[in-house]
Amino acid sequence: MRRVILYLVGGISIFLGAWLIFSRSRPLVIQQYPGYELIQKTSLDAELNNSRVTAIVRAAQKVSPAVVSITVIQERIVTTTPFFTPFSDPFFDEFFRDFFPRRQYKEQVQSLGSGVIINKDGDIITNAHVVEKATKIKVTLPDDREFDGEIIDIDPTYDLALVRIKGKDLPFAVLGNSDDLMIGEWCIALGNPFGFLLEDAHPTVTVGVISALNRTIKSGRGDERVYRNMIQTDAAINPGNSGGPLVNALGEVIGINTFIFSRSGGSEGIGFAIPINVVKKFIKDAQSASKKRLNEAEIQKFKTKIGLVVADNNYALMRKYQLNSAEGVVVLEVERNSIGEILGVAPGDIIISLNNERPKNAEDFARIAQGVKRQVDLVIDRQGEQIRMFYRF
Repeated sequence: MRRVILYLVGGISIFLGAWLIFSRSRPLVIQQYPGYELIQKTSLDAELNNSRVTAIVRAAQKVSPAVVSITVIQERIVTTTPFFTPFSDPFFDEFFRDFFPRRQYKEQVQSLGSGVIINKDGDIITNAHVVEKATKIKVTLPDDREFDGEIIDIDPTYDLALVRIKGKDLPFAVLGNSDDLMIGEWCIALGNPFGFLLEDAHPTVTVGVISALNRTIKSGRGDERVYRNMIQTDAAINPGNSGGPLVNALGEVIGINTFIFSRSGGSEGIGFAIPINVVKKFIKDAQSASKKRLNEAEIQKFKTKIGLVVADNNYALMRKYQLNSAEGVVVLEVERNSIGEILGVAPGDIIISLNNERPKNAEDFARIAQGVKRQVDLVIDRQGEQIRMFYRF
């Protein structure tokens, strides 16, 4: 009996082993259903599309509607002489100037930059060098709406300007924090490079990383401006990008694109932006009611013996005449048939010296002018150019 049971168990084991080997060697058959291949392809396409929408894409989509193109009409004063001289020596220049006064005329120049709307009130941040000396500002949104821009405040020292437009349903960007930036993190530069050629208000997007922080660079434009604590990036910043936003991967503005280092004039991967925390301080000061700005009606004017009406400079006059500073003595009026008119002095000129005396203020200039007897040796600053004017009684 025991032997029969052993034979039975052995037979069953052999049968099960053979069955397992046979079943594993059989090909696996998958039932094909109608539309299976289509479903599989659609799923793959969706996965690929999702992978295309990166943080960079989302950040660009978030900020782009608030990036504006700023077209500026600037007035430039051109000085010419009615003669030709082969001499470049300052002595000969001064000698001929006394006998042949220079002629001046105004020329209008069109330029373009970028900016970013920062609130629903239509406040726009851009660079001071984009809008300074502007006689007209036109702001164009990516949706092709156009507005006239008004300079609310400008600070050439920080190279920042606050421009305002009046409109409804204006898009605006969120300001981030530039104090927590990390070297190597992604960043995006937006702006309108070469806008005159492209004729398109939609901003261009370039991508790079934060290359360095807290850079200090002295301006190479001939002024004494020093840029401090700048953000360095290899995101391409091209002509026309100035004033546009530098954005992090969250779609927050972390800086204002300002300038590049370049041998050719194009981007070489070394661009700089003003940190947004510096910009926030400028915005707060510009919007603060406690920041005193005198209206023209409140300005104390001084009439002088040589036919010039002058006043101490302030923010109101700085904005009116598009001056680079709110310091100095400014010419407001030039009386007809006066010495000032003969010399060619114009409203907006800043007095530097009279008969080798530098005035401390407008009242002091009136005192110096009162003592004029036989000659007037006047030096003025006109839109950054020093001009000497001489008249002998």
